[in-house]
Amino acid sequence: MLAPSILSADFARLGAEVALADPARDWVHCDVMDNHFVPNLTFGPLVVEAVRRLTPAFLDVHLMIENPARLFGAFARAGADLVTVHAEAAHERPLADVLAVLRDHGCRVGLALRPATPFEAAEPHLDALDLLLVMTVEPGFGGQAFMESMLPKVEAAARARARGGHRYLIEVDGGIGADTAPAARRAGADVFVAGNAVYRADDPRAAADVLRRAIA
Repeated sequence: MLAPSILSADFARLGAEVALADPARDWVHCDVMDNHFVPNLTFGPLVVEAVRRLTPAFLDVHLMIENPARLFGAFARAGADLVTVHAEAAHERPLADVLAVLRDHGCRVGLALRPATPFEAAEPHLDALDLLLVMTVEPGFGGQAFMESMLPKVEAAARARARGGHRYLIEVDGGIGADTAPAARRAGADVFVAGNAVYRADDPRAAADVLRRAIA
């Protein structure tokens, strides 16, 4: 499944950019950054709400922020279908409680791991997850190179899912293109976040089609 990331989109043409995602088969990925957890500042619930009005596609909101629980209600009201928090972010309560609060807001629940964070950090929470996001770059900026060293983490997530009968999807984010996505697919990834590979291509619509074929 392809999830075009609007982090790389032209916000002056947001409607047309969001329309590159096919609601019948793609997600739309929204990267929210607070300039504290990561050294970049992007957007908040108002932009997610605008995207929700532009498309019926599944909205995949990735919170790269400290203390994310304080904003769960705002993103749920904005129309987020799934919200992903980072295992490494500062939390006001235990992570298990944070994930439960997110579920109570009516959103599907995701947990993200930075490259330096081992898969084992997610293991206590697998039953609570709809999605496990394996970052394949350092979070904060688009356009970075895919880290092949993250593939064993994807494989570990896939093995644990099969062994434990879990239902979470595995998402990869960072450096995803037609040349890197197949390896992640073989490792067990289900959802592929792509920013520059789609939105900075000469023909974004054709680039999205190439990626869909690469992960089929």
